[in-house]
Amino acid sequence: MTKTVSDLLELVEMEEHVGSWWHGFITRHAEQRFPEAAVDLADIQHLLGIWFRALGGDGGLEVAGSDATLISSRRTLLQRMAGANRKTELAWRDENALRLPPQIDYFPDAALNRDLYLWLGALAAMENDTDQKPWFAHNQQLTLAALQHYPGLQDKYYQLVEAHLQQRAAGRWPADEIAQEQAIRKALIQPGSMDRLPPARRMPLPVPLWLHPNPPEPARMAATEPPADAGAHGNHARELEEVQRKQTEKAQTQDEDRGLITVRMENLFSWGEHVHVDRGTEDEEDDDRADEVARDLDKISVTRDGKAPKTKIKFDLDLPSEAEDDEIISDDIMLPEWDWKKRQLIPDHCRVLEMVTKDALAIPLPERLHRTATKLRSQFQALAPARVWHRARPDGEEVDLDAYLRYRTDRASGCNVAADNLYRQMNAGARDLACLLLADLSLSTDTWVNDESRVLDVIQDSLYLFAESLAATGDQFGIYGFSSRKRDPIRIHAIKTFEESYNGRIRGRIEALKPGYYTRLGAGIRYAAEQLKQQGAGRRLLLILTDGKPNDLDQYEGRYGIEDTRHAVQSVRNLGFHPFCVTIDEKGNDYLPHLFGNSGYVVIRNPVELPGQLPLLYARLTAQQH
Repeated sequence: MTKTVSDLLELVEMEEHVGSWWHGFITRHAEQRFPEAAVDLADIQHLLGIWFRALGGDGGLEVAGSDATLISSRRTLLQRMAGANRKTELAWRDENALRLPPQIDYFPDAALNRDLYLWLGALAAMENDTDQKPWFAHNQQLTLAALQHYPGLQDKYYQLVEAHLQQRAAGRWPADEIAQEQAIRKALIQPGSMDRLPPARRMPLPVPLWLHPNPPEPARMAATEPPADAGAHGNHARELEEVQRKQTEKAQTQDEDRGLITVRMENLFSWGEHVHVDRGTEDEEDDDRADEVARDLDKISVTRDGKAPKTKIKFDLDLPSEAEDDEIISDDIMLPEWDWKKRQLIPDHCRVLEMVTKDALAIPLPERLHRTATKLRSQFQALAPARVWHRARPDGEEVDLDAYLRYRTDRASGCNVAADNLYRQMNAGARDLACLLLADLSLSTDTWVNDESRVLDVIQDSLYLFAESLAATGDQFGIYGFSSRKRDPIRIHAIKTFEESYNGRIRGRIEALKPGYYTRLGAGIRYAAEQLKQQGAGRRLLLILTDGKPNDLDQYEGRYGIEDTRHAVQSVRNLGFHPFCVTIDEKGNDYLPHLFGNSGYVVIRNPVELPGQLPLLYARLTAQQH
């Protein structure tokens, strides 16, 4: 009996080995890919963003990875046996991003794969929303536009076409599919030569040099608030989104008490597409399982039932009680907001709550910052203008010898001049400058940057040192924090107004700061601009400190939030002010050039360095403006 069991185990192992070998063999021969020459999007993503915008692409779009989509074109016998070529990765544009394949390995030459990325970026830069031609004619038109505007791309384009046509091997196909394939080949070689694609029963083979014929469109869901513990999953959800983009559909929520399960759940060994049955929620500690399922599904059906796994940590997003919240100074300020789709400024769209910390105690500067603060104060005192003599005054400390000599000379020459303005007075100099620091206090500031500090701790240290430094120069400055929860309310925390002097109570307010809610950055910038308007300084600087993109619970995310923030920044510049953004978001280079311009922001890659870098950055900015 023991021998029989052993023989069975060996047979099973042999079967697994043969099956694995066969799968590898058939897949290698069926797949027309070259992994040894692959080029990853992540390696040239930043370059592609610059390339796309330099060629005239929409600056509001980020460069992101696309997901493989189903195709129904003809497959070879080997591909059908291996289950290969059911999906392919193509490029397309949507309202938020230029989406490119996460990896390109179509050609045996890595240089060609890299050139394909550049060509797709150039092709997408030619696209505009007004062109409604079918896919076949549309891509030819884009190709012609790219080659006419940038003739230097012609050599690379025809090299890609030549390499791609060698891979489009047609076999014994029906006449309609052959006619379709010939039309695509002619359109690639002579863009604009074919008006229409001949009809056929099957889709044509994919064309990686063109944009997607039918790009996935995410389902539009009504804006609703997430469950109270949604914040616990924010970082992980964002990580999955960076890997792949999935087509979604909205599904209705089913009552969990309805329905009867008549089979044992352990007998279900696979998953499929969504059916409208509430399967409940699995509280698995290993999130990798959910990631694998999400990657395998072609379409993800989503719904909101206001619930989340009970075993997860909960973050309470409800507003605190009035007794525990900051004191409200005013609640009647209304601000506009830019709707980029309608291209109109919506008046009185956001309501602002001006708040200040209740009973903030005066505290000394934290001991850990004493050494750095002393060094910064000595550096910034050198920026303060020296005491200067003001001459030709009616009274003063001393006689102005120059004015007196001119007076005596005029009298001697017979001129009848009055004996006034003959004195000089020593006064302290002052820079004609006002700065408002606007700090992002959203929920994301509660995340940890290392084992010792949260983002909020880093921001607090930055505010301490910033205030210590500017107090040494005598410059006018104010410090405000903000967060939002939809368009009503926008919570503005007055940490230090322009009328207040920096003291222990201001430090107490900094110490009392807590993570807020979301980041409606456009409203925060517009509020700050209104405060700067009230300052009489000739030069006014708006310094924005943030850790991520604009976002909120409603439609204020993605392109909407980006464009509203950009409009707010432009309005600040139109007032003659100088906005500048400091961020610790590693992906800031993807969207901040569109918001602030190439020289209007800086990315601090190590958040721990922010407290020491912020005052020095202010010194450089004000030196440039002087």
